[in-house]
Amino acid sequence: MSDKQTLFADGILEASVNFGVARITLAQTGPDGKPVPSGQLLLPVVQLPGFTNGLLTLLKQIEAKVKQAQTSGDGAPRGDMPDAFRFSGSGD
Repeated sequence: MSDKQTLFADGILEASVNFGVARITLAQTGPDGKPVPSGQLLLPVVQLPGFTNGLLTLLKQIEAKVKQAQTSGDGAPRGDMPDAFRFSGSGD
């Protein structure tokens, strides 16, 4: 793996925009069940719509995979759920 930093977040603690940069403080659920900061995502505001659309595309792909995994070819429910999938950023 490269030198990319891995960051886990299960929520957003706060967000602000200063000088054209969106600053999103990401959060993790702490041991007491309350959110604690886990890092900060900085994005140029002009890139925010494209980034958001990318996340929406990812969500649609996840929903499609879950639906596919939950039914067999005849539409009957299945109990097995794949542990991992791979997604493309293009929405294919």
